[in-house]
Amino acid sequence: MILAPDFNQVIDRCLARFDLCPWSTLAGTSSPGRERRYRTLPNTLYTPEQRRRRDETAWTLVQGILAPLQFAVFLVSLVLVLRFLATGVGFEAATASIVVKTLALYAIMVTGALWEREVFGQYLFAPAFFWEDVVSMLVIALHTAYLVVLISGALGAQGQMLLALAAYAAYVVNATQFLLKLRAARRQGDSRSAAFGSA
Repeated sequence: MILAPDFNQVIDRCLARFDLCPWSTLAGTSSPGRERRYRTLPNTLYTPEQRRRRDETAWTLVQGILAPLQFAVFLVSLVLVLRFLATGVGFEAATASIVVKTLALYAIMVTGALWEREVFGQYLFAPAFFWEDVVSMLVIALHTAYLVVLISGALGAQGQMLLALAAYAAYVVNATQFLLKLRAARRQGDSRSAAFGSA
């Protein structure tokens, strides 16, 4: 049909006005201004210099150790929290596990900010990890709110555990974001290797 291309262009322009995602071209839209601002995207997560800094900094190893450690603590804590909510038993153990999980979160966030500074030149909200950092702020806020509630004694035992579950749900979303980004980085590395091999 003759009108179809014009209609598609109108839709693309409308979507571009409301598209706040810095990786718009990954979603099928494009914006010249955005492409200039985020020069490492859409086909690359790191520039060659950023990749070199990522591979050289010790914070990459620290993140690689802390991330699975935090996830293991999360799994244990989740079981303890659900056990308490289901049976009313083990409040102290569940509480201790949430505090440990929160401390692990703080550790990985601080070292993650240092890693981001080393690789991208800023502590938080680098374009390549902007939305991951946004959700990370929500995760930190919920975990911190739990500590405030715990210290103040507000909400009661069950309310505290439910708040912890909300924090954990946000954490799972955030962890998924980072896993998808890690997968994208590995694909980028594989595609670079393939390109050099064919050359």
